[in-house]
Amino acid sequence: MVLLRSALFNFCFYFYIVVALFVYTPAFFLPRKVGWPLVVLWARASLWMLRVITRIKLDVRGRENIPEGGFIVAAKHQSVWETFALLTLFPDPTFILKRELTWLPIFGWYTIKIKMIPVNRGKRSAALRAMTAHARDAVAENRQILIFPEGTRRPAGGEPNYKYGIVHLYRELKCPVLPIALNSGLFWPRHTFKRYPGTVVVDILPPIEPGLQNGDFIDALQTSLEEATDNLLLEAAQAKNPPPRACEIAVAINDRRRG
Repeated sequence: MVLLRSALFNFCFYFYIVVALFVYTPAFFLPRKVGWPLVVLWARASLWMLRVITRIKLDVRGRENIPEGGFIVAAKHQSVWETFALLTLFPDPTFILKRELTWLPIFGWYTIKIKMIPVNRGKRSAALRAMTAHARDAVAENRQILIFPEGTRRPAGGEPNYKYGIVHLYRELKCPVLPIALNSGLFWPRHTFKRYPGTVVVDILPPIEPGLQNGDFIDALQTSLEEATDNLLLEAAQAKNPPPRACEIAVAINDRRRG
């Protein structure tokens, strides 16, 4: 049944992306803030398909921790899921993404239209300067900057690998950083088209205020994110019908904490 539901969802999900790219074409001729609800509609429709077809639900905790205005969102990255689902949690978010994505026909044009922030990973210093300039403008417009501090997807329960980019943004923008833990990798794992039923939990943690030294900041961010993420993985392992590898991951987490 998982195989069948996964195949049906994947077809519907990617077919809807193609259809939406063409149907939403009028958004190119509208101001960004007017066209933005179409992006949110796509994300919400995708979550609806996920719930109806694969029985993957969503539980968002800690909404009261979301500050007002512009700030940085530092989220764990385990799956494709958070690349669209997190867009529904904030009033005017923008992603920091690979520059190559802006080169894709139609999709890339949309990322430019809605003012996503591209990064050229091949030019570290220049990339940091350009990213910071765009991010500073976004914060000034009271937008929320979504960044994955590990840079790329990591397996659920995997060893953390935080990059310098988040430290640089925190120091330069002098705005709060909102950590977000999640367990999406258990239900939408990397390198497989299978989608396992259950509840993706998003835990929005208290923001880290500006003013910390670089080392203190990254220690605070990594400690809060990793502890909260591990707790979500342990919780999923205790469910009535846990997803594959949840129990194995839970054993590894408990061993690590004891050691």
